[in-house]
Amino acid sequence: MSPPPAPARRDFISVTLSPGRSYDGGQGLRRRSCWRKWKQLSRLQRTVVLFLLVVLMLFGLLSYVHVADEWTAVDSRSAAAWQVRPANPPVLPAPRKAAENPETVAGLSPQKPQRHFRRGPPNLQMRAPDGDAQERRQAQAQRRAEVVGEAGWGSEAQRDGLSWRGTGTKPPQGTEPPGKKAERAPRPSPKAVRMQASPASQNARQKAVVDAFLHAWAGYRKFAWGHDELKPLTRSFSEWFGLGLTLVDALDTMWILGLKKEFQEARKWVSKRLLFQKDVDVNLFESTIRILGGLLSAFHLSGDVLFLTKAEDFGNRLMPAFRTPSKIPYSDVNIGTGVAHPPRWTSDSTVAEVTSIQLEFRELSRLTGDKKFQEAAEEVTRRVHALRGKLDGLVPMFINTNSGSFTHLGVFTLGARADSYYEYLLKQWIQGGKKESQLLEDYLEAVDGIRKHLLAKSEPRKLTFVGELNHGRFSAKMDHLVCFLPGTLALGAHHGLPAEHMELAQALMDTCYQMYRQMETGLSPEIAHFNLRRAEAVRDVQVKAADRHNLLRPEAVESLFYLYRLTGDRKYQDWGWEILHSFNTYTRVPSGGYSSISNVQDPRHPQPRDKMESFFLGETLKYLYLLFSDDPDLLSLDTYVFNTEAHPLPIWAPS
Repeated sequence: MSPPPAPARRDFISVTLSPGRSYDGGQGLRRRSCWRKWKQLSRLQRTVVLFLLVVLMLFGLLSYVHVADEWTAVDSRSAAAWQVRPANPPVLPAPRKAAENPETVAGLSPQKPQRHFRRGPPNLQMRAPDGDAQERRQAQAQRRAEVVGEAGWGSEAQRDGLSWRGTGTKPPQGTEPPGKKAERAPRPSPKAVRMQASPASQNARQKAVVDAFLHAWAGYRKFAWGHDELKPLTRSFSEWFGLGLTLVDALDTMWILGLKKEFQEARKWVSKRLLFQKDVDVNLFESTIRILGGLLSAFHLSGDVLFLTKAEDFGNRLMPAFRTPSKIPYSDVNIGTGVAHPPRWTSDSTVAEVTSIQLEFRELSRLTGDKKFQEAAEEVTRRVHALRGKLDGLVPMFINTNSGSFTHLGVFTLGARADSYYEYLLKQWIQGGKKESQLLEDYLEAVDGIRKHLLAKSEPRKLTFVGELNHGRFSAKMDHLVCFLPGTLALGAHHGLPAEHMELAQALMDTCYQMYRQMETGLSPEIAHFNLRRAEAVRDVQVKAADRHNLLRPEAVESLFYLYRLTGDRKYQDWGWEILHSFNTYTRVPSGGYSSISNVQDPRHPQPRDKMESFFLGETLKYLYLLFSDDPDLLSLDTYVFNTEAHPLPIWAPS
């Protein structure tokens, strides 16, 4: 039986239609193919690919942020330069480039980055700020200050075709006291320093002062760069505040002496290394007159906004000292933490210290438009004015920061702890345009009190000197510090006070000169006792063993400068020349710097002390240079008033 025939074969085509989709030319197949290939990779291979993609994305993001920040910084610097550039461009442009790099000098220690604030942090540095955003804002602020500084004291002056030493300008019409807010950009002094036409125009004595300064500066630069004070004998340094005290104190001296390279490299250190966010106590008085005063003066002479920026930052950090029950400031304040306190051994401050910060704080308010500085300082003046315990305008030496009252009553001196109180009464009156009558009245009363209670004459030369009064008992003791008084009296007479003030100034100047002349080294002791008994072969000036040291102090040459400038008598220049010669003979250290000495009566063994005070560069040599100048417009006494550290500040309404 045969099998049945096979059925006929049919072919079918299957088509699957997906709703909503159309043919895409095979792209879906290709996508499925790529996914299949990705799945075929090992886990390690997939991880590597993903890591590379993430890295590329991060690099792209960082590049975008960097470019955006650069454009933001450019815009910010442009706006800041337009707003902060001094409205009155400085007359004296500073040098553009230093020949050497001071940061390579031995002894320079690195410091932590500064945390900078334009108006001071909350609670005035009670705690340090942190965070990356804050650091970036601080860095941008610092860069803006540097850019504005370079433009403000370089480009404007060069555009006017002026030289480093500049020329004289017409006296200004006056400047204004601070308002509630800054209405215009901060301006340097309206009349910059009138310098000689060229270094060759300096006379021989001025050149000798420049040589002395360069010798002192060489020692500081080589052995103590960036530190507070030079120790010239051991070729090392000492720290007081850790703020480059000698360097800041000498800024305006370098400018006045025309030392371009030295000023520029010091300016660079201030820009990069002068950082105030430090856990360190500073003395309110000393740091105000040296650091704040030095920065303000450098700003006025150079027109460089960098110095004003630093001054405002520092001023903010000093303000916690005024937070006392009596508004009489504490003697010390920590500029990093904002904690202020009296000395460790007492709750008192010295009268001279709390009443000799007003020139600087008032000027800082005028420049920044922030009245808090001036208000805090002037409140001290008002309270001291109203206190009981004075004797015909003379004040005791101490004041309590809790009660606000004088302590240690009955002791009156024009030496340490009281001296500059009298000086700042007169100079505030001059600074403010002779409008604050209460300051003048207190000063005139004090001069009358000095005449009545503290003046005496020595034997045998009848030298007029200023002694001390201790509970009604007169002491024939006179500190070298009192030699500021002849210059102050002469300055007052120049500004219209009685002519008898000038007569007293000249008599006291003769006495201060004899304090040098009668010593074997030609240098004055720190304290002199005057002979009151008639006896032959006895000197007027007597010195005790504990008082025969000399610290390179400036008070005598300061008064010589005023007396020569206001009388024209060249004997004052000759006396200053003798003093400079004695400094060079007995205090000059061959390796660099000048040293204090312990015995002004032994020319063979003056016993050098291993210390050069910052005021030797900031005051002593500056006043000697000005003394030897015959140009009355070189820091005119009708335009500038010197703070007690010899830093010139402009008179607000000069005559």
